[in-house]
Amino acid sequence: MSRNHLVVIDDDKSFRSYLTTLLEAIGHRVTSFASGEEAIKALERGLAPSMIILDIIMEGLSGIEVLKRVREIRPDLPVIMLTGVDQTQTIVEAMRLGASDYLVKPFETEELEFALKNVFEKADLVEEIKHLRALLHREEQETAVFHSPKMLEIDEIIGQVAATDVTVLIHGESGVGKEVVAKRIHRSSPRAERPFVKVNCAALPHALLESELFGYEKGAFTGATKSKPGKFELAEEGTIFLDEIGEMSMATQAKLLQVLQDGEFARLGGQKNFRVNVRVLVATNKDLEAMVEKQAFREDLYYRLNVISLHVPPLKERKEEIPIFCDLFTKKFSRQFNKKVVGPSKALMDAFMRHDWPGNVRELENMIKRYVVLGDEKIIMKELADGASLPLEQELDLNLSDLVEEGKPISLKAIDKKVARLAEGVLISRVLQHTRGNKRKAAEILQISYKALLYKIKECEW
Repeated sequence: MSRNHLVVIDDDKSFRSYLTTLLEAIGHRVTSFASGEEAIKALERGLAPSMIILDIIMEGLSGIEVLKRVREIRPDLPVIMLTGVDQTQTIVEAMRLGASDYLVKPFETEELEFALKNVFEKADLVEEIKHLRALLHREEQETAVFHSPKMLEIDEIIGQVAATDVTVLIHGESGVGKEVVAKRIHRSSPRAERPFVKVNCAALPHALLESELFGYEKGAFTGATKSKPGKFELAEEGTIFLDEIGEMSMATQAKLLQVLQDGEFARLGGQKNFRVNVRVLVATNKDLEAMVEKQAFREDLYYRLNVISLHVPPLKERKEEIPIFCDLFTKKFSRQFNKKVVGPSKALMDAFMRHDWPGNVRELENMIKRYVVLGDEKIIMKELADGASLPLEQELDLNLSDLVEEGKPISLKAIDKKVARLAEGVLISRVLQHTRGNKRKAAEILQISYKALLYKIKECEW
């Protein structure tokens, strides 16, 4: 945490001037305000001090009211309250609201320095605990992901390519953990201390994706009132992870190819070329090679991206990871929702091990979240039972009289088409049950376009 910029809020001009001079003398940069209203407006506009020193008794907004507003804007910002001798009850209220410490006027310079040191040390400790918890969660998650033999093979390849700057294409079904693999590559590389910037190419319209990646100059389009750097600039000397690369338009693909070839690009609406030193990792759940054949993806870009290819297998092919993921997600959501929940019972775990997990790790995570929140295994067991697959003949409940008319010639091709349509209908119905009617999610699981799914649903006369 930077300890250089402090804010002083006090309506007493002479004391405010004295305190500002004192803080500057011991090496701090100070911004002072004569009222809480002025300070709140500055914080809302983006002022980012490392600490606030706030008088309790002021005209207009009191110190307590200002403290409440500060907690809404910057919950983690340390605040030292300034109080008089007879304001014990008020200072108790301030500490209850999250004040970090208090000083009783008048105070000595040594008291002020001690209070600053004490508050900053506490803030640093809180940040360190947050950092360590994040590291622990990351290590737990990676232990789960890189546990099965197939994932250990991927981890071995990561160890071989991480130190290089080669582009890596990570492919696999939605929800298998492609981003975790990308982060593992970044953290194992010499760029680990530099930024890791993720861009989901499917989350933005084609017109906005280019400006998001490469930035734009003032006046480049309506609403561009100032220049803005793109994600490539923000990832300088680090790694940029382009998720769902198969959704990128051909025009943006051409510009990406230029970055990969020349290491430079121009912002939208600009003439100046920017040079960048960035490692590029990409991921997709689509068959890019098939897209190249259909001219839906640039062949030259595909070969630029496909230097190292990593296929992340679906969860159903690495079920030995399920118990570890269950433990990880149970702990995670128990902390998040402040609930004391033990892991799934043997019966539920057995059901998990039988399930095919079409939504992969993401589906398992969401199911454990519901388990922790609801605290009832029966609901989860029912969900799994509703989505369980049946033998084909039982599921379809085939009756030849529905397919052919008695005494008439039978065309195997015709029956083949009718059976296929029935099978598609059953499968679509099951997947829609699983996604609770979410057709876009169902199309993703079935690996067809949203329009194709709507057409098939119409064919089934639903």
